[in-house]
Amino acid sequence: MPRSWSTPVELDASVADPALMLRDRAASAALLIPPLFIVLWLGGPWIVALVALIVLLAASEAFRLLASAGMSSFPLLGIAIALVVAVGDSLAPALGGAGLVLAALAVVLVGVGALARTNPAEGLASWSTTVFGALYVGLLGFVPRLGAAAPDVPRDAILGGLGAERAWILALILSVWAFDTGAYLVGRRYGRRPFMTHISPRKTLEGVAGGLAAVTIVATLLLTALGQPFAGGLLLGPLIAVAAQAGDLAESMLKRAAGAKDSGRLIPGHGGMLDRIDSFLFAAPVMTLFVLALPH
Repeated sequence: MPRSWSTPVELDASVADPALMLRDRAASAALLIPPLFIVLWLGGPWIVALVALIVLLAASEAFRLLASAGMSSFPLLGIAIALVVAVGDSLAPALGGAGLVLAALAVVLVGVGALARTNPAEGLASWSTTVFGALYVGLLGFVPRLGAAAPDVPRDAILGGLGAERAWILALILSVWAFDTGAYLVGRRYGRRPFMTHISPRKTLEGVAGGLAAVTIVATLLLTALGQPFAGGLLLGPLIAVAAQAGDLAESMLKRAAGAKDSGRLIPGHGGMLDRIDSFLFAAPVMTLFVLALPH
């Protein structure tokens, strides 16, 4: 799922013309957000199809970044594995844990392919990098898994009319957007102290704090709207904040290693698809675990 149409705050506002950047982002959001919510409303296989498309694009970008970072891999095989890991459970639910089975087969298959490398060190690097890239982007598969694992939403709850799948996935989207937007707005206005300078030197502690506050408030409201105790938001909010920020920084580390500013140029004002889903790659599994821990 595309993340917030903004980026957590960075110190140097001179990197791009702010007016032009905001205009591009607004135009992209106007084009991309409506189809996203249409797919969410349709639910079921439409969500799985959208996740598959996003994984295909993001995995292609991830393996290009890995290649730019000098890391050998089997890109086409990695992209295929990312797809089956992400949507395997949804396409073959009768197998039970199909994603885990496919992940295990991926390790075996890539390991066999790596044996063809004449340099053992290169073979080991290709094996490791391919499995990493596939499993990393394949984490987006926790979006449909979240929908499948979500507890029922009471009919009299504010979001009761959406059903469990759509309501909980919507909660994930809005929570991550809340963190990103809060980090961007607070950091842009008050950001002074750098955060994780070795990975992303222009992010700030004030931005992180703003995102944490925003997502905690939004998560508390969303859980109430889902018929859950509002106090759960005091746990879910910080969990999403940590996961979303870590996901953003993990992709920044990959881009820094590759010497790239963005993962691609797919979306004007936003970079590539991987730039838009990086927070979700970590936040979706965390929220799924939170939901599984709830009383059903």
